[in-house]
Amino acid sequence: MAKWHDTITADLAEFIQAQPMFFVATAPDEGRINLSPKGLNGSFRILGECRVAFLNLTGSGNETAAHLRQNGRITLMFCSFGHTPLILRLYGTGRAVHPRDGDWAEMDAAFPAYPGKRQIVAVEVTSVVTSCGFGVPRMELAGQRETLVDWAERKGAEGVEAYWREKNALSFDGLPTGLFDGD
Repeated sequence: MAKWHDTITADLAEFIQAQPMFFVATAPDEGRINLSPKGLNGSFRILGECRVAFLNLTGSGNETAAHLRQNGRITLMFCSFGHTPLILRLYGTGRAVHPRDGDWAEMDAAFPAYPGKRQIVAVEVTSVVTSCGFGVPRMELAGQRETLVDWAERKGAEGVEAYWREKNALSFDGLPTGLFDGD
């Protein structure tokens, strides 16, 4: 029942934009596979028929950046929890864009000014696949959590950077994340 698409069509873009959350999967050449839920308001952007980006805020780890630095492989999944079932996967290659990078300012302008912005993940989409989603339960969104934003505001820029140095400079498997120059 899977259907392959060459690009993110207008209908698929509408579906993506209507989803309150998505999932990001990456894997190193050896080590743990990472699968992370994402979903703060305004944290995902469609930049073209085969190009997307998402804002990657501070988290307990920085696996996505480390894995992308190693091999670039990434899968993004959107699924409907509403009335009409559908699962959409974007397969591609990605890279972490940091404030020190030349394209940061342009990309950052597309996203809300959340505190604790760690990086933006830019993805060149190579395959778009949809499937039925008949096994996904229907659920209703109760609302967005403010916990992460509140935490970053309380920490302040210096506190967030200290947290990055302690918790986000290396992946769980010890791979450098590229968060700081020279690592």
